[in-house]
Amino acid sequence: MLKYHINVFYSEDDKGFIADVPDLQYCSAFGETQEEAMREIMIAMELWLEVAKADGDDIPEPKYKPAIYQI
Repeated sequence: MLKYHINVFYSEDDKGFIADVPDLQYCSAFGETQEEAMREIMIAMELWLEVAKADGDDIPEPKYKPAIYQI
């Protein structure tokens, strides 16, 4: 499986944690804890990739790197 970068951050508006995968458009998940958000994003990524394959869409290569790692 390809290794994609996952962002996890606390959302004051949602009162919970949001996880998203920048390389997979609109792939995100919510959890009341960081751990729950991570579990949910793993499921979301798997489903995102399954749907893309089933639809014949290109699977993007992991490219996103946070600015801190681009130095």
